Amino acid sequence: MENPKNLIIVIFGASGDLASRKLIPAIFSLKTQKLMPEKYAIIGVGRTIISNEDFRTKMSDAIISFSEEKVTDKNLATSFAENLFYFPLDSSSAEGFLELKSYLSELSLRLGTGGNYIFYMATPPSLYEVIAVNLSKAGLTDQEIGFRRLIIEKPFGYDLESGLKLNKKLHELISEEQIYRIDHYLGKETVQNLLVMRFANGMFEPLWNRNYIHRIEITSAESIGVEQRGGYYDSSGALRDMVQNHLLQMVGLTAMEPPSSLDANAIRNEVLKVFQSLQPIKEEDVPNQVIRGQYTGSLIRGECATGYRYEKDVNVSSRTETYVAIKFFINNWRWGGVPFYIRTGKRLPTRVTEIVIHFKQTPHHLFQRQSGKLSANQLIIRIQPDEGILLKFDMKEPGAGFNIKNVNMDFHYKDLADIRVPSAYERLLHDVMVGDSTLFSRDDEVETAWKFLEPIQKAWAKNPEIKVFGYPAGTWGPEHANDLIEGDDLTWRYPCKNMADDELYCEL
Repeated sequence: MENPKNLIIVIFGASGDLASRKLIPAIFSLKTQKLMPEKYAIIGVGRTIISNEDFRTKMSDAIISFSEEKVTDKNLATSFAENLFYFPLDSSSAEGFLELKSYLSELSLRLGTGGNYIFYMATPPSLYEVIAVNLSKAGLTDQEIGFRRLIIEKPFGYDLESGLKLNKKLHELISEEQIYRIDHYLGKETVQNLLVMRFANGMFEPLWNRNYIHRIEITSAESIGVEQRGGYYDSSGALRDMVQNHLLQMVGLTAMEPPSSLDANAIRNEVLKVFQSLQPIKEEDVPNQVIRGQYTGSLIRGECATGYRYEKDVNVSSRTETYVAIKFFINNWRWGGVPFYIRTGKRLPTRVTEIVIHFKQTPHHLFQRQSGKLSANQLIIRIQPDEGILLKFDMKEPGAGFNIKNVNMDFHYKDLADIRVPSAYERLLHDVMVGDSTLFSRDDEVETAWKFLEPIQKAWAKNPEIKVFGYPAGTWGPEHANDLIEGDDLTWRYPCKNMADDELYCEL
């Protein structure tokens, strides 16, 4: 990994959880790995008026509390914090941005950072356009001296119309090459390793098609509820919060054709082609292809879990989905007829994200498991936690006869004791610093993803008869979700199972 040029990082919304829990600890880790430039500064921007010293103290404490690797020497965090500054600013104030420009110019001249700025919007989505407009008015997006890059957190709009509007407005102010739409799932080591596994190994690519794969299943489960984000979540829901970005991006990387090179646009062009090949879901077919659910109160291992409608700042009659499962197809030669299934939900049994490749059964069944059920091979790519890869296949049990059992062959990144796996934000922030946009969503990808989801959003808005199924917190979602899976006795894969002592056993 190359060292970036000298620069200043400006974090809007620096008083929020994202900055203290993820961004500052990630930048600190880059510093300890000697992957930060020689000269740099981080400026926190927010409406709260606090001093540089108070901001540094708060961020030092955040580094000690939230860094992925335990920080035993507090002096390291304190020393790092000397490069942190705070600038109070009302994001709606054009005059305030002119003052910010003067402050940046002075600091850049003093530190010798060459006018290179990265602006990170760790704010509510409603402020993206306001901040971008005021940055442009102040001349802070011009690249006459140094580079200027803008990082935007998801969601990138709330539907097709708002996504198009946001992109159009941003393009009036800044070029697409300067925009980095961040999706922290794409910073996961295993997501990137998916490309290597597919395109560097001759054993996988010949099998990666409709001739050998029965179905593909992608799960992103969370064990927590909406916590203190009820107000935001009730206006968003699982479809906007997770499917449009995280899950569809994983679909794109799983189903894409080999790129011509590792150039950012070559890879993103292939992901876009997948999105363009998604078979549209008609509004009238939404009840048959999409299941939405909402968690209800239950007892989880002796503790009471609150139902979604009784969470703080949630409407008691809310129909917002906390779970969504979708069945769809990709209309191209590689994937024609292969069903893809994606699901995400809150208050599920555990936190897990994985891609499961279900291979077809053998055409002639010589052997049968003792249970009487035929088995098929699975390749499981675990994104989080415990990143790794698991291959499931049948082997003969020792002894007479041909009794077979399903066995696992697995690889865990944690087993590489001499190799450090960087956090997702660490990797993605470094990519922005060096100008690598490979793992960031392009405007046409975002718009095409919204276009695919638009019929679902319209059907839910127009037809109150489409059910929102309740599911007890701590379960794997509505039972009706299994009805999506084609084939007799087939269900979603359940990565974790309840043991006799009510503890969870999770495979991989």
